[in-house]
Amino acid sequence: MLLLDKGADINAQGGRWGNALQVASAGGHEAVVKMLLDKGADVNAQGGCYGNALQAASHRGNEAVGGCYGNALQAASHRGNEAVVKMLLDKGANVNAQGGEYDNALYAASYVGYKTVVKMLLNKGADVNAQGGRFGNALQAASYRHYEAVVKVLLAWGAKSS
Repeated sequence: MLLLDKGADINAQGGRWGNALQVASAGGHEAVVKMLLDKGADVNAQGGCYGNALQAASHRGNEAVGGCYGNALQAASHRGNEAVVKMLLDKGANVNAQGGEYDNALYAASYVGYKTVVKMLLNKGADVNAQGGRFGNALQAASYRHYEAVVKVLLAWGAKSS
């Protein structure tokens, strides 16, 4: 991208979309998203009408996002998108970031039963007993939804019921 080669601030904030990463995500331009991330775009950046880049991308895919996800990692975890979760974690997404309806990525993945994503998050340091969300923590959310495989993983990592 010519602008980046000329010294443009990759994380500049402003306008309806908040930043370049968010606008590329909203447009579904995967190659541009990858390039921006490779050039140092802040994967945890907040702002714009969708809150962050992954929310913009999710909305573009007709996912009813609204403001329910606190950050990109939560949104990807809730959708079970292992490739995006891995990319975000590899680029430094905060695995324990709080906010939104699900309050953290581990809770979001547990609530919808994505065992592989739960394991990925735990392996990157997710707090297995982080409190938040409607049910209190990831173990309670997985238990409520009857995701036995996720419950077993969480218990093996030391999850407590309260």
